[in-house]
Amino acid sequence: MLKEISRRVFLVGAVTALGTIVQAGAPAVSLRPKARPGGNRAPNAPAAAALIDEARLGGDVSFSVIDVKTGLLLEGYEARSGLPPASVTKAVTALYALDVLGPGYRFETRLVATGPVRNGVIEGDLVLAGGGDPVLDTNALADLAAGLKSAGVREVRGRFRTWGGALPFARVVDADQPEHVGYNPSVSGLNLNFNRVHFEWRRSGNGYSVAMDARSDKYRPAVRVARMSVADRRAPVYTYRDGGDHDSWSVARGALGNGGSRWLPVRRPEAYAAEVFAGFARSHGIVLRYAGAAGTAPGGTVVARHRSAPLTDLLRDMLKYSNNLMAEAIGMTASARRKGRPVDLAASGREMSQWARRSLEMQGASLVDHSGLGVDSRLTASAMAGALARVHRSGQLKPILKPIAMKDANGRVTKSHPVKVTAKTGTLYFVSALAGYATAEDGTELAFAIFTANTRRRGAINSKQAERPEGSVGWNRRAKRLQQRLIERWSKVYGS
Repeated sequence: MLKEISRRVFLVGAVTALGTIVQAGAPAVSLRPKARPGGNRAPNAPAAAALIDEARLGGDVSFSVIDVKTGLLLEGYEARSGLPPASVTKAVTALYALDVLGPGYRFETRLVATGPVRNGVIEGDLVLAGGGDPVLDTNALADLAAGLKSAGVREVRGRFRTWGGALPFARVVDADQPEHVGYNPSVSGLNLNFNRVHFEWRRSGNGYSVAMDARSDKYRPAVRVARMSVADRRAPVYTYRDGGDHDSWSVARGALGNGGSRWLPVRRPEAYAAEVFAGFARSHGIVLRYAGAAGTAPGGTVVARHRSAPLTDLLRDMLKYSNNLMAEAIGMTASARRKGRPVDLAASGREMSQWARRSLEMQGASLVDHSGLGVDSRLTASAMAGALARVHRSGQLKPILKPIAMKDANGRVTKSHPVKVTAKTGTLYFVSALAGYATAEDGTELAFAIFTANTRRRGAINSKQAERPEGSVGWNRRAKRLQQRLIERWSKVYGS
């Protein structure tokens, strides 16, 4: 049964205050600002339309702004037009997960012995069973191996397996991305290091030495599940091939210079985690024979376990660093809870969209994922600002949003700007979004959403190419400047 978000703690009392928004929604044209008591009409505030014209984005601009105390819709511009929200989607994912899973939810990764444990010997298989943890890292696997040793295990008679079925495997988050970008990894119920492998190269004589490892701040275990070769070419910089039992990468010699490093995506997350864990187990004298992934969830005795930090902490980091793997794993876990079974990424995006429409009254919400990487997602500024206003009283979302730096008249970041903003940004080529809360100089608090997109210019680029499209940097800079100038306008008009 659908659990309406208004029944939960973070909407207690909010719906009544926002009744005007719920009924009316944001208009598609700018409203005439209402003067504050005292007659101050902020004559120096530029008109929104003039700011939009000056930005020269050549596409669509949409915004909506609401007074969170009164629920009054203050201003909107094309606010019911659906545009790509990019990573602003993660704010919706955070609300979805808080509602469905709860702020104290923890992901759990287990070591399960499928047979009896006698005199330090597991007379059956040992299964590394993932629970969808999006922040499982090399340090955690080292701790699990140490926990296995502490449990008295010294030998496994059966096979070593992994299980990632808590979430359906997705080879990539978005197929319309270059193969080598680390922000587009595979997703599984067993994830390690955000499903990224560290590639490092150094000049050695007339050639290069290369290394692939699963490094953390404590360990640097080398891996064979991802391999790199240096090819005598200048472009493309990277190529990928399925090597059967490993990810086979090549890199162009002409692009390497004297040395460097970067993170590459992993396409075999279970095998990756298995190789790293088996290495740590071997350091404790426990030899494991990896026999691949288990087809079903393991039953047996849990001999060691690792639990993540509480969900609220994970969401704070997800929003701060805009991590796509975290968003997808958390969102898919919430959908699995709602549906009573795991569902694939596309179905999970639809499930969250339905939840947003029913529970947050986000009419028109159509999301293809939980991270915003897919450009086919659509949200309206009206729906996003309304949702932010509705959940404001709960105090759950705003504290985990990131403070957004404002700039002075010379374009320099300043901490002394009179307007304070906490929000979620969203950026794709020729797409820029910002949604959150702005506090005016007089303390008036506003919920807002600004979406900008030039779909014509975005549609003309080859998203598989690694090169930054011509004009995208300048376009993004102008979009961000427009966002700040709109927020400053609202502060002058409605916060004076």
